[in-house]
Amino acid sequence: MRLCTCLTLALAAAGALVSGPAAAAPAPEADPRRPSCVGDDSGAFPIRARIRGGPATYVAGGGFHTWAVELTNTTSRTCGNIHPVVVLVDDARTLKRTQPQLEFYDDAEGTTSRPVTFERTDADELVGVLGGDGDGGGTGFAVPPGRTLAVKVRLSLTSDAAVPNEVVAKAAVVERRGDDGTWVGESNDYRFRITDGEEEGAEADQDGGGAAKEGGGAAKEGGGAAKEGGGREAKEGGGAAVPAERRPYPDELAASGMRAALPYVTGLLLLAVGGLLTATVRRRAR
Repeated sequence: MRLCTCLTLALAAAGALVSGPAAAAPAPEADPRRPSCVGDDSGAFPIRARIRGGPATYVAGGGFHTWAVELTNTTSRTCGNIHPVVVLVDDARTLKRTQPQLEFYDDAEGTTSRPVTFERTDADELVGVLGGDGDGGGTGFAVPPGRTLAVKVRLSLTSDAAVPNEVVAKAAVVERRGDDGTWVGESNDYRFRITDGEEEGAEADQDGGGAAKEGGGAAKEGGGAAKEGGGREAKEGGGAAVPAERRPYPDELAASGMRAALPYVTGLLLLAVGGLLTATVRRRAR
């Protein structure tokens, strides 16, 4: 995602949306134009940012899903007037500024959310600033040194959003300094898909059918195991009554076919004939 294409607009949007009288916590520096978030390493961002916890799929017209923008201050000073700037880029380039419904909370325990207004760039990217109060005020967030602040947000997509569509969300972290701003952090990519819900339903049905099929297979295997176990137990339990060369059972004859059973049948006939001859000889001898 080419974050540089929207950075200028993001800074301008951050300045415009959060300009005005300060609200809530005071700025950590007396002079708001003086940067407070400066790290020892000039080649690295002083704020380490990460988007965490969002789902992989949103249904157009569905409900909100909650995730967080984590801000870690890697410096030894408090970073104040911090504004995460959420940037959305969709593959189809059809996502309108009014279709993503993004809201944020002042703190992780907050129950009242604040709306985020998106602006569209010339590169068809949507840019929304967190940390304003929606009325032109807001001082952003303050992150203590060495600490991590999780800014809780929630997102939904309106029912008129084009589907299917793939979206990448990213957060550029800006420190506001008067009417200007400094880029102090950049998050990972958060990828998600917008669908109409039918795709998920079909996948769920397919998964359910597969599970049922697997369950049936397991039951079949279980039945086979039971049958095998029963045969083994019967054989072992009655082993003393069965000769070493036992006679074939009728189901074994049927399963193996008459051709394979012919030697057994012939043997049985010979034994029967032999028994009759022996009985006749003994009768005559008496």
